[in-house]
Amino acid sequence: MNTSSVIYMETGSFNPYYNLAFEEYILTSHLTGNYLLLWQNANTIVVGQNQNTMAEINLEFVKEHQINVVRRTTGGGAVYHDLGNLNYSFISDAGDSSERNRQQFVEPVVDALKGLGLDACASGRNDILVSGCKVSGTAQRIYNGRILHHGTLLFDADSSMIAGALRVDPLKFQSKGVRSVRSRVGNIRSFLSQDMTITRFWDYLIRSLSKTDLRMERLSDEEKEKVRELKESKYDTWEWNFGRSPEYQFMNKRKWDGGILEIRTSVEKGYIRDITFYGDFLSLEPLTQLCRQLQGCPCRQEEVKKVLELQTLDHLFGTITEEQILTTLFDTI
Repeated sequence: MNTSSVIYMETGSFNPYYNLAFEEYILTSHLTGNYLLLWQNANTIVVGQNQNTMAEINLEFVKEHQINVVRRTTGGGAVYHDLGNLNYSFISDAGDSSERNRQQFVEPVVDALKGLGLDACASGRNDILVSGCKVSGTAQRIYNGRILHHGTLLFDADSSMIAGALRVDPLKFQSKGVRSVRSRVGNIRSFLSQDMTITRFWDYLIRSLSKTDLRMERLSDEEKEKVRELKESKYDTWEWNFGRSPEYQFMNKRKWDGGILEIRTSVEKGYIRDITFYGDFLSLEPLTQLCRQLQGCPCRQEEVKKVLELQTLDHLFGTITEEQILTTLFDTI
């Protein structure tokens, strides 16, 4: 994080609903300064903002093992968290390039891992690898000129829970030559030449990621109450975490370089009545407004194209293009 001063905060909780509310509160209410948050969730699946939750989880396994399920406000795919996983969040002023922003935040994490003697590198759209195994996935969101960049760090997570809890789309494995979630991920601890606890790893990250001037701050009691209110009104709700998939007449799913895109569409008398986009593409903003603008639009490629041309598509769909969106929708219809 390229800055001379970093404000460091901890959530003080293992509750995923509270932790995501805490993160969102800092993003939306602390509009100046550079923030670093480190936090952990007890057994949890965190799904991307555009994903169909029921399609991402093994519901029977989730119920049996009492795993929390929560939706975040950033794009990307579903991930499993437990207390062997450490999460980090950077919040600061947004730059003029999402790729530059990603490099600004990913490189310090890669450098921190290299500082432990690990063979670490950034890979693909949003992964960090150690010795070829994925140990981190990242995502971003922009709000009011501020950027949230957050990621996971698998330190000593239970790989059997990762494999059991997530229902992995076979499209993810096309041309990858891998057969399971478990074979793709690794724990940082297993690669260390000298063992350390997650507590020591946490302390090391604070020093490494802050680099220079670090000061710790805590929320006031009044601010904590606002976090709790956000948790209860949003992150605790079924509507946010699962949502109601619309009845649809058409559905298609395609895998592009920018991620998986699934479109479900309900059409009545030639007009789009309802439309929903799912996927693990790296969006920076919610798709709610786009879906609203497409409601009532004639279900013809040239008409949908007009609506898409008015959008900042890289904020909504990452590197998935207008042509790819139209192909995914109209190849089905």
